[in-house]
Amino acid sequence: MITEEQAKKDIKELLEFIGEDPERVGLQETPDRMIRMFREIFRGYDPFQKPHITTFPNGQDGIVYDNMVVDNGTFYSLCEHHCRTFFGEYWFAYLPNPKGRILGLSKIGRVVDYCSARLQVQERLVQDVVQMLTEALGDEYPPFGMAMMMKGRHMCKEGRGPRKTGMMTSTYLTGAFRNSAEVRQEFLSYIDVK
Repeated sequence: MITEEQAKKDIKELLEFIGEDPERVGLQETPDRMIRMFREIFRGYDPFQKPHITTFPNGQDGIVYDNMVVDNGTFYSLCEHHCRTFFGEYWFAYLPNPKGRILGLSKIGRVVDYCSARLQVQERLVQDVVQMLTEALGDEYPPFGMAMMMKGRHMCKEGRGPRKTGMMTSTYLTGAFRNSAEVRQEFLSYIDVK
């Protein structure tokens, strides 16, 4: 593992490689800023920043819930091939087991953010999120299924190479979402296609 000082030296050399002068006024603090930025945007590699996923016994408050729960939000990540941004919107759903546990709703977005804070590909990202949430619910009475869909814009496609705008869609489906066309269609009906 390299030291922070070595990383700063490498950043200066990279600036020189692209034709910049790392000693000019506007760039003198850039290696320090980039180190702080890397710690923030790549926090997904830090196990100490992994979110605690709160779950509750289904029926604890007198209501046993076994219908579909759907959440959506935004995501932001960096592609592992070109270190370019990709970002967009996600939709997550699961069918709680009446004997199992239910997720704290805010934890879904925290897991998306944590898994996104690594060099990624969108196909792996949907799978990483579903697997982490599945593990949090335990395997004694697992959910009847989970689904995640992400629609993302990729700057490696828009800002270089083909330079074309467009959305990439990726899904990861387990249990009833994978095996039942009816359940899958209900999930898709909640997605606001723009």
